[in-house]
Amino acid sequence: MTKAELVEAVAKSSNLTKAAAEKAVGAFINSVSAALKKGDRVTLVGFGSFEVATRKARVGRNPQTGKEIKIAAAKVPKFRPGKALKAAVAPTKKK
Repeated sequence: MTKAELVEAVAKSSNLTKAAAEKAVGAFINSVSAALKKGDRVTLVGFGSFEVATRKARVGRNPQTGKEIKIAAAKVPKFRPGKALKAAVAPTKKK
């Protein structure tokens, strides 16, 4: 699903115009991005949580040449799905 498709789905399910849904989706993305930039954690109960993780520096390999390269440490966004989201996505088990 693309951002445009998400905006359309939000507009349809909440009886908003596409312009209003675009603003809402944009505001959500900007708010989550700003919180993560500050180092905060964003938790949406039942859906999941967004947080910033620190990836350690490591040695990698250039796939074209096979030469070793150093990869610097970095802060990366991370998403952990909540229980309800996992249940919605996972198929039910039959006994």
